[in-house]
Amino acid sequence: MTSPARDVAPATYTISELAAEFDITPRAIRFYEDMGLLNPSRDGRNRIYSVRDRTRLKLTLRGKRLGLSLQEIRQLVDMYESPSDTVQQLTAFLAILQTHRDQLSQQLEDIRVTLEEIEQHEERARSLLAEASRSEPGTPG
Repeated sequence: MTSPARDVAPATYTISELAAEFDITPRAIRFYEDMGLLNPSRDGRNRIYSVRDRTRLKLTLRGKRLGLSLQEIRQLVDMYESPSDTVQQLTAFLAILQTHRDQLSQQLEDIRVTLEEIEQHEERARSLLAEASRSEPGTPG
């Protein structure tokens, strides 16, 4: 039987605990702190991260997975914590996501075109190689 105290999430975290939990380096956490995304308190030289900091880190990493810039992530995280109108927050969030979707769609099209060009170059190189093999004396084929 576990004690009730063990079932409760800790109120604070060390940088090592957060790094292990989210599988990132302490340096990455310090970078997010430098960028204004996290604001831990200090106990001497040690950083002490709150539940709020943990949530902000989780949202930051989720935004990075979506491909958002740190500036966009900061805006969204700040809106998330703001007591202001939810409609405004969601509208801004949708605008950021639409911009990102448009960028990804363009990148996808660029990749498709590039792959077609590579395929054409490969076909041409194979054709030239076959011609060269036939014209060289002493080559089988």
